[in-house]
Amino acid sequence: MLKGIVIYAHKFVSTSLLTACVSTIYTLPASSQVFSPEVWSTVGSSNNLVSYGAGVRFLGTGIEIGTGEEGATGGDFLKFLTLPLVSPYLGLGYYSGDETIAYSGGVHLGFNNLVLGAGYHSVRGINGKLGLKF
Repeated sequence: MLKGIVIYAHKFVSTSLLTACVSTIYTLPASSQVFSPEVWSTVGSSNNLVSYGAGVRFLGTGIEIGTGEEGATGGDFLKFLTLPLVSPYLGLGYYSGDETIAYSGGVHLGFNNLVLGAGYHSVRGINGKLGLKF
């Protein structure tokens, strides 16, 4: 009888360890990572002109508005890939001026409640981001 209990305990521990390892590797982001809104401001440069913008992110999507060269203003829809520390994104937007359709891409890094980022925007150029996560 003792041998049966030892075999059962060994199988239980083996199964528990395997389950713990698999669940650690294949976990989804915590709900606080998915549902936490972010706000940020961005400053960049395009053709030696300063560009400005601001954005908000919620549930893996975002909206960013800004102004670029020659007073071109508009907004972008952003789609984020939500990972624990880094969140790359791609965006598509509409801006006034010669270049009406804009595209963007970049990355946000989250450190507790601080968000740092960098990206490229076809109208607003290379930009850096600083924001807060709630």
